[in-house]
Parts: sequence; C-alpha cells; structure tokens
Amino acid sequence: MPNITPASPLRDWLAEPTAGQVLRGFLASQGQSEEALAPALGLPLEQLVQMSGGKFPAELMDTLVTAAETGQIPHGLLADTGTGTGTDAAAVAETDPGVEIGAPEPWTEQVTPGRFGGQSVIVTGAASGIGRAVASRIVREGGRVVAVDISADGLAALAADLGEALVPVTADITEPASADAVLAAAAGRVDALANVAGVMDNDAAVHEVDDTTWERVLRINVEGPMRLMRAVVPGMLAAGGGRIVNVVSEAALRGSAAGAAYTTSKHALVGLTVSSAYQYAGTGVQINAVAPGAVATGIAMPAAAPFGSARTAKMRVAIPRLAMAEELAASITFLLSKDAVNINGAILPSDGGWSTA
Repeated sequence: MPNITPASPLRDWLAEPTAGQVLRGFLASQGQSEEALAPALGLPLEQLVQMSGGKFPAELMDTLVTAAETGQIPHGLLADTGTGTGTDAAAVAETDPGVEIGAPEPWTEQVTPGRFGGQSVIVTGAASGIGRAVASRIVREGGRVVAVDISADGLAALAADLGEALVPVTADITEPASADAVLAAAAGRVDALANVAGVMDNDAAVHEVDDTTWERVLRINVEGPMRLMRAVVPGMLAAGGGRIVNVVSEAALRGSAAGAAYTTSKHALVGLTVSSAYQYAGTGVQINAVAPGAVATGIAMPAAAPFGSARTAKMRVAIPRLAMAEELAASITFLLSKDAVNINGAILPSDGGWSTA
C-alpha cells in the first residue's frame, strides 16, 4: 500500500508515477493541463473532489487510489487521450512530469488561549467557509460569538460543534430588521464585528450583467455590511473602542478577478472601510479589511457569463495557491483582536502574493 491517501495533497498525487499519469490524462481529456491545478497543489485530493461541483468526480479519486496501489492504469481509461492501456509504473515514471512540484512547509494553526476572553464578536456568513473558521477560532480563543447566517441548518451544526459560547442568529443581513436582531442577540455588547458574508457574481462584463445579479451582489456585499456597521458603531463609540473587519477580495484590488457586479461591490466595501476608518480615527474604533485571494470554501459559483469569464480566466492563472479557510481566519482574527493596536484603515491582502502579480 503506497504512503498516499485521499487526504494527501494534490502535489503528492501528481508526483506519484501511475496516479499522476491518470490525473494528467484526465486533465487532458478536459482540455486542461496540470498548470491549471497550480493554485490547488496543497489541497487534499478529497477536498478538491468535494468542492469541484462534479468537475472532479468521486470515481476519479477511486481510480487514482487503485492506480497508486497497483501501479497499473486500468485498461481503456483515458484512451481518447492516448494514455492508459495497462501501462506499468516503470514506463510511466519515464514520463516528464512537466511542472516541478515543490513541498512548502505545512502551516499549523496556532490558537492563542484567552485572546478574545470576555469579548463578544459578531461574525456574519458564519455557517460555512471563512465565516465558520473565524467563529470557531474566536470561540477557541475564549470569545463569545454571535453567529449570523441565512442558513439555519448550518448554524445549528456550528452551535453543536462550539457549544454555549456561540449564539446563532438566522437572518438575512440585507433586511433592515436583521441588524436589530443581531444587536439583541449580542445583549448590548459588541467588541468586534467581522463582515464575512458575501456572494459571487457570474463573471459577467457590464454588457452581460442583469439587474437581478447586480442588485443581489451589491445588496449582500455592500448594504449588509453597512447596516451592521451602522448598528454597532454607536455602542463601540460609547465603550471607547471596538474593531471591525470587512472581508473584501482580490477583486477589490484589481479589475481582473471577477465580473462587474462583484468587483464593484468589493471596491465599494473598501471605500466604506477607509472612509469609516478616517471618520472614527482617534475614537478607539478601528476599521480594517482583509482581501482574500482564492480560498477553498466551496462557495457556490453561478454559471459563467461567456464574455466576462473568458477574460477573467486569462488572469486567474496567476493565482499562487488556494488557501484554506483557517488561513484566512488567522488574518481576520488578528485584525479583530486587540493585537491590531494602531492598525486602522488597512486593506490586508491575504492572497499568497496574487496581488503582487
């Protein structure tokens, strides 16, 4: 049995002689090469399959496991790509792997006990992805989290994991009444707010964007954060301090990361962040933003608009890697904590260097 499992990173599967050949052949059958997987090399194979929306079927993972175990590519597999007729591992090993696969030092989350002790933090989008990772870390660091999401089932699962330190609030952040419900759940004290909830667009250029997409993206990505900021700032001013972190995006830093609606929304959220940081400077209220690059969250991606998606696809090859939600939580919780003293109005790229390309 080879020392490789579905939990092994994608780079290990590409480096495995037989399974790597199967995987490259599958990519070729889809009109892709392994270069397209460069941002995902650190992801476990099973997670890539799970978040791919069917593009990497579970049957492929089973086939890769079999190929690694036996050193054989099943007969007939990927025949249309010119690979796979029972080729043995020795023959496959002679194949030039193309991209050299590195092995960077793995990251391990380092929880700081008591960092949020006695503090109450609102986290939106808390039922999944980055929001869930942020909520989890704050609770594990001693804080109380008011977890806001539109998914009641997701919040129930999170509450089951995190216990009484988590207060779930099922709410649509775009509804005016939702801010009052969140404040009520916070019981009058809000030390920090993480505006994580957001939705993607379909990469539509402005001549393709429809009113429904435009209004939904702007409402969730801009109006929702504004409403919660407006609700919590008076209490923070009265208390002499507080911290707000808005999650923007690589699309807030460039025009080539998403469509017109999403890019506009994230640029607008940066404007809201820096304007507010200036207005409240010196009051103890600090307002910053984190700009993630590609993150393995499994966020729903609408069907791509033809013109816009063809343009953005050309630039996404520059993505250095996919980050895990917990890695983004590390950046966000730092800015939510009192360790972020003297940081105000910062837009922190947490994108593996994508914004430098």
